[in-house]
Amino acid sequence: MLYRFLTLVFIFIQFSCDSNNVKRGVVSENAMVVTAREEASKIGIEILKKGGNAFDAMVATELALAVAYPFAGNIGGGGFMVYRKNSGEIGALDYREKAPMGATKDMYLDEDGNVIKGLSTVGGLAVGVPGTVAGVFEVYEKFGTLPIEEIFEPVIKLALKGVVVTKKQEIRLKKYNSQINNDKTFWNGSDYIQYEKSSLWKQVWKEKDTIKYNSLAKTLNRIMLNGKKEFYEGETASKLVNFLQNNGGIITMEDLKSYEPKWREPIIFEYDNLKIISMSPPSSGGICLEQIMKMINPFDLQQYGHNSVDYIKVLVEAERRAYADRSFYLGDPDFNEIPYTEITSDEYLLDRMKNFSFSTPTLSKDLNPGDINISESNETTHYSILDQFGNSVSATTTLNGAYGSKLYSDELGFFLNNEMDDFSSKPGVPNMYGLIGSKVNRIEPEKRMLSSMTPTIIEKNNELYMVLGTPGGAAIITSVLQTILNVHEFEMGMQEAVNAPRFHHQWLPDVVLFETTGFDKNVTDKVAKDGYKTYFDSSRITSKVEGILILNDGKIEGGADKRGDDKAVGF
Repeated sequence: MLYRFLTLVFIFIQFSCDSNNVKRGVVSENAMVVTAREEASKIGIEILKKGGNAFDAMVATELALAVAYPFAGNIGGGGFMVYRKNSGEIGALDYREKAPMGATKDMYLDEDGNVIKGLSTVGGLAVGVPGTVAGVFEVYEKFGTLPIEEIFEPVIKLALKGVVVTKKQEIRLKKYNSQINNDKTFWNGSDYIQYEKSSLWKQVWKEKDTIKYNSLAKTLNRIMLNGKKEFYEGETASKLVNFLQNNGGIITMEDLKSYEPKWREPIIFEYDNLKIISMSPPSSGGICLEQIMKMINPFDLQQYGHNSVDYIKVLVEAERRAYADRSFYLGDPDFNEIPYTEITSDEYLLDRMKNFSFSTPTLSKDLNPGDINISESNETTHYSILDQFGNSVSATTTLNGAYGSKLYSDELGFFLNNEMDDFSSKPGVPNMYGLIGSKVNRIEPEKRMLSSMTPTIIEKNNELYMVLGTPGGAAIITSVLQTILNVHEFEMGMQEAVNAPRFHHQWLPDVVLFETTGFDKNVTDKVAKDGYKTYFDSSRITSKVEGILILNDGKIEGGADKRGDDKAVGF
């Protein structure tokens, strides 16, 4: 009897772990969708089970997040997507928001040239021209296979049925309710604006309540019937413009009609035997990730050990230098010459790290952007998809801040972004994430604002290996980096890699930010003793990584971040 019991235990352990005793998350045979909410993951899988591909599922998943996760999921924001087809073809789509035609570089400054607090983050003037609807239709028209009705219908059904409030959602709503229903009057530089309150969000929603999105269902139904033009030229567009202009915004019908997403060449580089495929500008994610990984490549990270003193120092110093360059060189490539080749060259990056020392930290105040011979985005959400045909999608979408501009149209049923804060309102003045910008990222009409979003796909030995990304503002890049290293350098499974404690440095402010749990106190004490300023606050690292890993036996592991209500669903 004891023998049979021990045998059963052994079999259970075999199913729970692979040959290296790696703890696994959800493992499937055919396909996987990982998102911030179970409802969205299930809708994505439902599309795949109907015979749709990853791009059909991308459309449904993105729209489902607008319903199930209004904190960041949206049709009033924008994002980036990196894809890899089963043929090996890769590409990237930029459906980032744009500045309205009426935008000016000084639009958030008072008469003395100082930034007006809150003007770029709350209310109509904070809103960039949304790109999400144009983005999903661009993907569908290029790669979609199912009838559009089959993609929209489960999302509309979810909106009408309603979504059950989780405990974590209740906490978020309680935190931001007063901002969503702000009764203050704002000065926009020339006039006083009283922002409309939302009747849907006046109610104090609690765990296990069901929120029904009837207005959003009607909006999605119109978009399903009339296509992209409905959002950018039709009834929805007209209602949106009226709403924004009544709340201090400057977006016009012409702004909406002229919006177009852009296909871009992804950032591609190698790290050991991995091929990294990530997002290009106006996202800083791919370039910063390449800089950091090339700077740390000469160091033996495995020998140092995961989250050891030396490991933390190497990553922090590389991050410090990459974020300094980010602040100076990166912006919308349609408006600026991005010195990509120069700042990612081996020679340049070797020079950037030549003053690194394990004994003494480099002070950010003494570290300028690197010298090259050339003239001259926190509350987001990510989802990763792998279909049964071998196509993969990594997409990050955002309203920027939590619930964006805090403007919610009861008539249309969605929040609007506050993406204009990702511009440099004034060069040298930090945005809401503490990120510094230069004139390269200053406000200009129809310009796309710089972002930190880092949707990433990885190949190993010319085969698909990982699909991942995360929200988290400035910490997006460093969280993606550490997740990749957790799998590649320290042989973690995807769920284990996603759950592992993270740290972050972004040049300014000059502080190493640690999550409050999971780090050895002896390690963090030694880092501080060696001269690094340390700070412990899990709320500042809001990354929630959604990852997919192809296992040695061909099976698929999904890793959904434990820090949220995130869920991996496969079949």
